[in-house]
Amino acid sequence: MQESRTGRQLTLRHGTHRAVVVELGAALRSYAVGERTVIDGFAEQDRITGGRGQILVPWPNRIRDGRYSWEGQDLQLPLTEPTRGNAIHGLLRWVAWQVVEASDSRAVLEVSLWPQPGYPFHLHVRAEYTLGERGLEVAVTARNLDASAAPYGFGQHPYVTAGTAVVDQAVLTVPARTWLRTDERGLPVAAEPVAGSEYDLRTPRAVGALRLDTPFGDLDRDADGRAVVRLAHPSGAFGTDVWLGEGADYVQLYTGDTLPPGERRRAVAIEPMTCPPDAFRSGTGLVSLGPGEEHTVRWGITPWGSDDAVTAPDSHTALGGGLTRPATQPLGKSTRSSHHAAPKGRM
Repeated sequence: MQESRTGRQLTLRHGTHRAVVVELGAALRSYAVGERTVIDGFAEQDRITGGRGQILVPWPNRIRDGRYSWEGQDLQLPLTEPTRGNAIHGLLRWVAWQVVEASDSRAVLEVSLWPQPGYPFHLHVRAEYTLGERGLEVAVTARNLDASAAPYGFGQHPYVTAGTAVVDQAVLTVPARTWLRTDERGLPVAAEPVAGSEYDLRTPRAVGALRLDTPFGDLDRDADGRAVVRLAHPSGAFGTDVWLGEGADYVQLYTGDTLPPGERRRAVAIEPMTCPPDAFRSGTGLVSLGPGEEHTVRWGITPWGSDDAVTAPDSHTALGGGLTRPATQPLGKSTRSSHHAAPKGRM
């Protein structure tokens, strides 16, 4: 049998829920409820492609030309998206993380990000995965071990599936009031209201032919302070909520149109982020992490319903393993908004 290409495999279980986290990059490899696939991940023997499940630190998404200035220093990162001339998705995706805790329902991994060309700062990063009654919860904490402030951002890259062969039939809801128009390099040009545009997904809508590699901001939040992106089966009987909690003020949606044939439009990447693309240059949503300071982001995945059901639930929705999820107010209606709204106009 071919050995794993992603290191140690940490299996979490709770009832019929099962998730696997890997040593390489502390990535989320898979999540399923019984026979139902929740995320479109990768096999143990596979190489990670398309950013599947990866943690994106110390920045999510893209930095134009890999160049930015910080406290009087002009810095140059390696161009890890050379076809577009960008630095993409941080510096810890291809690093082995240390497993510091592993139990039936919880895994904790840590890693040091050492000073290096383009990012001369020293961080310690900790990723906590917990599988429980509300599904999978993720908390990622970065601590600055350096003597000076460091620029910092976070993202993660799970591909969510709604049980359809392609995402066109899936029903998507995104509680965002602004979307970021991007150029041919995937870099923000302007933030615009979703109202009246094809990117207004505040009420449930089939994905259809919509092509997304799109950042969203100005997220509406529920009474618990969470912004919830929902991908549902067209029957309405089951689906998955990706919730963005503390520190996650933006979300990138990607329908996989540029992935290799056979992988395209199989799932929607729903990517919680602390900042939009190119934040190291624009400063939008960028965290200045002072010496000794910590920054934590919380997000999670909540599968709901059952693929055995034929109608949508009423007051409560059964989860796998005998769990239930209370019905919520319609997505996009909120009592609280993100502290950091997407910027208006040019970026």
